[in-house]
Amino acid sequence: MRTLCASTLIGEFFVIGFAGLVAMQTSDVSTGTVWAVSGTAMALSVLLCGMLARPGGVQLGWLLQIGLIAAGLVVPMMFILGVVFAGLWWASVHFGRKVDEARARFAAAAAADAS
Repeated sequence: MRTLCASTLIGEFFVIGFAGLVAMQTSDVSTGTVWAVSGTAMALSVLLCGMLARPGGVQLGWLLQIGLIAAGLVVPMMFILGVVFAGLWWASVHFGRKVDEARARFAAAAAADAS
């Protein structure tokens, strides 16, 4: 699960950065505010890569997805990109857990065969 989720978060890192550039040019929000919010979200996306195995890591990822969708209030295209990344996040969590379960079953079967 960690690999899929981390890949999604790194993709979000770049999208957030580009959305910050767009917001800086097209919105009435000050440059400092845009980069304070974008920079915090970018840092959170990278930090979450390391927190995925810890309790609450996936839930914080969902909060980031909600934030991306809410960024559509400043950059309207982020409504669409936020929903796309929320879907990717769901798929990463859902299918990542299935892969982890399959790996655990395979390891248990291999250990049983070895003994």
